[in-house]
Amino acid sequence: MELKRVVVTGIGALTPIGNTFQEYWEALTAGVSGAAPITLFDAQSFKTQFACEVKNFDPEAHFDRKEARKLDRCGQLGLVAAREAVAHSGIIESNVNKQRVGVIWGSGIGGIKTFEEEVSNFATGNGTPRFNPFFIPKMIADITPGHISMEFGFMGPNYTTVSACASSTNALIDSLMLIRLGKADVIVSGGSEAAVTASSIGGFNAMHALSVRNDDPKTASRPFDKGRDGFVMGEGSGAIILEEYEHAKSRGATIYAEFIGGGMSADAYHLTAPHPEGLGAYNVMINALDDAQVRLDEVDHINMHGTSTPLGDIAESKAIQKLFGDHAYNIQINSTKSMTGHLLGAAGAIEAVSVVGAIMHDRVPPTINHFTDDENLDPRINYTFNQAVDKKINVAMSNTFGFGGHNACVVFRKI
Repeated sequence: MELKRVVVTGIGALTPIGNTFQEYWEALTAGVSGAAPITLFDAQSFKTQFACEVKNFDPEAHFDRKEARKLDRCGQLGLVAAREAVAHSGIIESNVNKQRVGVIWGSGIGGIKTFEEEVSNFATGNGTPRFNPFFIPKMIADITPGHISMEFGFMGPNYTTVSACASSTNALIDSLMLIRLGKADVIVSGGSEAAVTASSIGGFNAMHALSVRNDDPKTASRPFDKGRDGFVMGEGSGAIILEEYEHAKSRGATIYAEFIGGGMSADAYHLTAPHPEGLGAYNVMINALDDAQVRLDEVDHINMHGTSTPLGDIAESKAIQKLFGDHAYNIQINSTKSMTGHLLGAAGAIEAVSVVGAIMHDRVPPTINHFTDDENLDPRINYTFNQAVDKKINVAMSNTFGFGGHNACVVFRKI
């Protein structure tokens, strides 16, 4: 059976540094930090008091008040990004067969804010279980693709992938496979997360995973910098319209890149720490490049997972050097988490959007907030520190790794 080709025909983004794809891309290449003091709850008593929140987002500008109350912030962010991607693709105007349009979404946590509020209200009440009737539909991680499908009438495959911080990359890979196999013509894929909440910040603080640089939040996300002290929580959503190549051509769609491969692996090592030699990261990149049928020397750009944690940045860098050898020094590497923070389950989606943007514009966004070299990292690796770089990008890949040792990698090519 000959596998079908898959292309990108629409993009949407709602992020800490831009509320549309165009705003996001411009901020990425300008090196804008999205970190600031937390406004979504009172964080004064927390070890970490800042995050990368979505700015200037008013749900009632996108939904009527009644509808907004039925959606957790995670769903709101996801639906708005999906709307942009669908509009960008023109699939509605093309009168596609909606029975062959699916929605496959990723979220690591889902409606955690709703869960917090409902359980807190019960715990501080008089013991009478008066829960909101929308509690469960707002909270469950799979509800966002349901809302997207209902809004547009898309009746194809519809579900959510949950694999911690690899969730939305797994959603993209599932979408790739289903279209390749002819199970759908178009899939709206991506992910959303809204975990700037008391329990999330408190929980990650308890694990010593978050930066505590409260005196200088804008520079707190420092991938590959010697002074990095943990990741910065982010929120938002990224959406990508994936479409079978001949289907896209037949309707005259604009094609932004080809999605040529995806890989998955497990560290099988530790609940939260990466394999110290980056074994899982090495394996997932091999799997992705084998699936894409791409040679090592064809890779021009890698958006690393690069969370700004002491162990993770080193392990992933080791994996790249081991896999690519001397070609590792020719690859333009970055971590956009230096600007957006870490969107957990939505990280893979907005980073795949960045990779597609790099292919579209032949420009690689920087890794900002680099001040001091880490002697544990090879200085010959080009991490694109502090300034965007113009470079012909034909093949680019994006890595995402999650707690539990979940690894996912996607590969895109200029078309």
